[in-house]
Amino acid sequence: MSAPKDYYRIDIETGKENPKSRLFCDPRAGGFVDLSGVRILACSVDTVRQLYRGLIRPEIMCLFDKPGTIVDFAGQRWHSGRVSKDSGYQYKLQNADLGIILLVKNFNAKIENIGPHLKIEVSPHAIDQFCPERLQERLDYYASHVLTNVERNQCAVHLALDLQGWQPPADLVARMHCRARAARDISGIKEIQWTLESATYGKGQSYLFGSAGGVQLGIYNKTEQARSIDKLDYWENVWKRRDSFDEADPDNYNPEQDVWRVELRYHHSVIQQFASGSFDLHSGETIETNSYAAFAPHLDGLWRYGLRQFKLLARPGYFEPIWTLIRDDVRVDLPVDSLVDETEYKRQYKTSRGFSGKNVELFLGNFVSLLARERVGARRAFHRLKDWECWPVIRDHYAAKGMDEDGLYKHIKGILEERHVRWGRAV
Repeated sequence: MSAPKDYYRIDIETGKENPKSRLFCDPRAGGFVDLSGVRILACSVDTVRQLYRGLIRPEIMCLFDKPGTIVDFAGQRWHSGRVSKDSGYQYKLQNADLGIILLVKNFNAKIENIGPHLKIEVSPHAIDQFCPERLQERLDYYASHVLTNVERNQCAVHLALDLQGWQPPADLVARMHCRARAARDISGIKEIQWTLESATYGKGQSYLFGSAGGVQLGIYNKTEQARSIDKLDYWENVWKRRDSFDEADPDNYNPEQDVWRVELRYHHSVIQQFASGSFDLHSGETIETNSYAAFAPHLDGLWRYGLRQFKLLARPGYFEPIWTLIRDDVRVDLPVDSLVDETEYKRQYKTSRGFSGKNVELFLGNFVSLLARERVGARRAFHRLKDWECWPVIRDHYAAKGMDEDGLYKHIKGILEERHVRWGRAV
């Protein structure tokens, strides 16, 4: 299937094509879409997660002796506590005023060994306060107080676009095309995992496409979400303070109108794939970054990539004009020089060749045989497989062979059906 095309952007005065025009013309069916009323408020980094490897300093473990207490660490006061196993870590140090959470001691690595024992999560107000270089220095400083033999272990980022004058159409789910099958509730009440391609919550207030272990697209009413967590005042100040992308209307935030957010969330494993596979167009060298500061000049490239992976279509073969607008006109608001025009962005999947690749396929065959024996259905089996720690290796192995998650699910379903039909209950 060929890639979708864009509507023509027509200059309202001359009638000629203008790549910056807000007037879009359907090149086949005719008709116009006017997006002059769309106000782009800000495109920012909403979340940073910097991961580190190293050996935990024994002297810091006393900070977690009494969970729920305030402790001194690295010259600041922190709230000490334990976290759920779902986070992958055992302990946390949190300072909401700084906008920093340190997650310490990986559940899957022994404390006496060098391992991925630290993840630092940074909130929007801390990201907004520091340039990427200064923020990275601060994160590295905290890491040096938690670990010895410290080594950066890649980052994860969320990119968020806030806009007014547009809201998702009622048939958004039907017109959003993507490879991902997973969707997750972000209504703020509880979390539900589905195997559908997408899902809608809160009477059309929030949508989430994709997998948490890959690239996710979220579209939701930011005004309602900010109000629900008592952060609306903060975000209104951000929207009023930031210069608009619309040069003729620098103060274009309207407090009487809801703000909608389009958010792309990149897992650290995906950032690593870009770091390994993307290259400088001049030198031909891969970018090979492992920190937020080093990757910051490439975030425009990730923004564009994400809006080509998740495709909002006006009709088969053509992008919805709003998708063209936010893909081509928006830049991530950071005080760094973007390298989007100097870099070829490409994900390099782990190719699990030789022994390890054979291992993956042998495992999957045995896995399906056991499922058939226990009469477990393909849908339930696929869920369990994705929850397993080795899922990224399996996913990347089949992705390198041209099989996405949907294809892998169908592959498992087909083998399972064959086992049942050929062997029946004898398996």
